[in-house]
Amino acid sequence: MAQRETADRHVPVMRDRCIRLLALGVENIRAAGHRPVVIDATLGMGGHAEAMLAADSEVLVLGLDRDPQAHALAAQRLSAYGDRFRGIHTVYDRVDEVAAEELDSDQRVAGVLLDLGVSSLQLDEASRGFAYSYDAPLDMRMDASEDSPDESVAELLARIEVPELRRILREYGEERFAGRIASAIVSRREGRPFTTTADLAAVVDRAVPAASKRTGGHPAKRTFQALRIAVNEELEVLQRTIPNALDAVAPGGRIVAMSYHSLEDRIVKQAFARRTKSSAPTGLPVELEEHKPTFRSLTRGAELPDEAEIAENPRAASAKLRAVEKLTDSRRTAA
Repeated sequence: MAQRETADRHVPVMRDRCIRLLALGVENIRAAGHRPVVIDATLGMGGHAEAMLAADSEVLVLGLDRDPQAHALAAQRLSAYGDRFRGIHTVYDRVDEVAAEELDSDQRVAGVLLDLGVSSLQLDEASRGFAYSYDAPLDMRMDASEDSPDESVAELLARIEVPELRRILREYGEERFAGRIASAIVSRREGRPFTTTADLAAVVDRAVPAASKRTGGHPAKRTFQALRIAVNEELEVLQRTIPNALDAVAPGGRIVAMSYHSLEDRIVKQAFARRTKSSAPTGLPVELEEHKPTFRSLTRGAELPDEAEIAENPRAASAKLRAVEKLTDSRRTAA
């Protein structure tokens, strides 16, 4: 019952905009004579998947997530849709492999949705150890199953040295006091290993100068973000995922990606730009076919949630949405 209530409380970010963008991709694939499939590559608690299933009575949704708890919640939430929803326990960089394995010969990928970062489920479940506001085991793995190959944050902090930890905090958390925090963490762990979120948050709090703590929220916020990204290899996985998703979608299909911090958005922006711009060398008199763009942008820059949505769902405040559509051969020629 508690898990069901958690799913009911979840508010999918920019849900209506995502569904409108994906629905037009579905129509494009259907008009081409194929059965449309949408891949929700970050299933979470199934909010976006539910909206897609409700919007189109024929579409099949494949839901990918590395988190077994998310699959349990989504399966319960989406059970009324029967075999039109299929959950797959995997990391989302396998989106192209999943499409090749799961689709029938008359089906095509009409859309891929990526709602990046940590999910509400992971933040709200104290036992997962994602949040500095709860005292819990120091885990932060998105896949915390017994056979998961990922190490927990506690295991990472037990072995890491100052230079590498400083790099993680600076690059993934954009933490200005990365050196001070890394030194404090490694110094403390020599006497006693870190096992809880409260323990880590307290050490970070002491390492950050008092003057800098007057604004910007909890001083451990950026450290927790950086360590979460590191143990789940989020940015490395995302760098593989976007090209794989672009390859998986059929002509006329669409990719919708929402990011929540600048590192994610930069990866999405650059990957989309490589496919939406000509690769012809400057000054080439005739653009050869292999240099023509294979996608077109559906958004002008990044779209942001409106004030009403942010008021209803504060976690939407940092969201940035970008979307592209794969061009058909005829449209590439016309372009």
